[in-house]
Amino acid sequence: MVKLPAALRIAALSAIASCLSGAALAAENGGLPQISQVGTYASQIFWLFVTFGLLYVVMSRVALPRIGDVVEERRDKIDDDLMRAETIRSEAEEVLAEYEKALSVAREEASGILQKASDDAKAHMDERQEAFAQKLAEQTREAEERIDAAKTEALKDVASVAAETATAVTGKLVGYTPDSKTSEKAVQAEMKEHL
Repeated sequence: MVKLPAALRIAALSAIASCLSGAALAAENGGLPQISQVGTYASQIFWLFVTFGLLYVVMSRVALPRIGDVVEERRDKIDDDLMRAETIRSEAEEVLAEYEKALSVAREEASGILQKASDDAKAHMDERQEAFAQKLAEQTREAEERIDAAKTEALKDVASVAAETATAVTGKLVGYTPDSKTSEKAVQAEMKEHL
């Protein structure tokens, strides 16, 4: 005889108790005829145990092993998916590391290019400043030469005007008019001494 597990026995006993209580209730109320037929209970209970036993055997030998296999396959698939996910995650980390390395190299190259461009620009600016300084020095020299020439010309004019004025003033003050060459020499001597 097949020994039933405790849970199945409890379920069978509770089913029998509910049937008996239903039969007693139906007999009191004159209720349903299928419940009030107490004489057939023994055969119903027998077939109940037979059916539950067969169901238990079928479930334990056929259905539960198949369900276990499906659960095991599902567990294997989940484990496989987790392993693939871990592989993909590690590959993604490697790709990220390579990307960060490439980005670092690109930043270093960009920094080098920027530094070179800055140095080139500074050198070009220094060359332009030097060329501008030379041009400015040349223009300053030319302007100084023009100023010196204008000063010399102006001093000649001042000297001749001063000589004429000195001749005229001497003639009016002293009554003697010196000759113009003597006046020019005296004015030039005074200008050399004071300028």
